[in-house]
Amino acid sequence: MDIEYLKKVVEGALLAAGAPLSLNQLNALFPDDEKPGHGPIKEALAALDAELANRAVELTEVGSGYRLQIKTQLMPVISQLWSEKPPRYSRALLETLAIIAYRQPITRGEIEQIRGVSLSANILRTLQERDWIKTVGHRDVPGRPELLGTTRAFLDYFNLKSLDELPTLAEIKDIDNLEPELELIHPALPQADQATPAPTADKVAAEDAEENADETQQEENRSSSPGPAERPGQQPADAAENTRQAGAEDPPGQHDEPQRTADS
Repeated sequence: MDIEYLKKVVEGALLAAGAPLSLNQLNALFPDDEKPGHGPIKEALAALDAELANRAVELTEVGSGYRLQIKTQLMPVISQLWSEKPPRYSRALLETLAIIAYRQPITRGEIEQIRGVSLSANILRTLQERDWIKTVGHRDVPGRPELLGTTRAFLDYFNLKSLDELPTLAEIKDIDNLEPELELIHPALPQADQATPAPTADKVAAEDAEENADETQQEENRSSSPGPAERPGQQPADAAENTRQAGAEDPPGQHDEPQRTADS
C-alpha cells in the first residue's frame, strides 16, 4: 500500500476519532484483503510525525495508542478558548493518586498506613469517576482487600505512554509539585474526557474542605477517645492497676472488653 495514502488515512482517522487509536484499531479500518499491517502503519505514523514538525499539532503516543494534539508550548495561549480552567485537586487526593501510581497494586489499608490517616471515600470516588484508578485484583490475605492500580485513561490524561514516564520520586521533593508535573497542559483530551466534565472549582474546594475536616476529626477522635479502662463504669487504668497490685479483686461484672479490629 502506498505510504502517502496510508499517512493520509491515519491522519484523518486520528482527527476524526477524538481519542487515541492503537495500531490494531488503525489496521482494522481496512478491508481484510487490504490490511497494511503494523509495519507500514508505523512507517506512515513516522512520516506524519516528521511532516508535523513545523505545525501547530503533534503526533504523540500515550497508553491507549496514538493521537494528534496541540503542541504543549502553544497551550498557554490556546487554552484561553476555554472558559473553565483545569481543576486543582486537593493535597489529600494528589497524595493518594501518587501512592497508587508509584506503589501499585496497593490496598486501601496500605494507602492509609502510608498517609497515616483514613482514606476519605470522596477521594476514591473522585479518582474512580475520573477513571484514573480501578480494582486490579485482591490481596491474598484474610478479607481479600481490593488491589488498586491506575488505568490507561490515567496515562492518556497525563500524556504518558507508560508508567515508566512518571517523574521519579527524587524529582518530586514535595507533593505540591506533583500537580504541576502531572497537570494536563496538553490539548487533545480524549473524547471520553470531553464527555465527562471536570470537577468545578467550587466542587473541588468543597471536597477538599470535607477531606480536611474528615482527617481533622480523625485526629481529634484519636486524641480524645478514652482507653478501654476509662469507659463509663470502669476504673481508670492506673487506679485499676493499683487495686490489682494491692490484692483486691476486680469489681464483679467488670472484665476487659475484647478488642475489635477494623474489619470486625
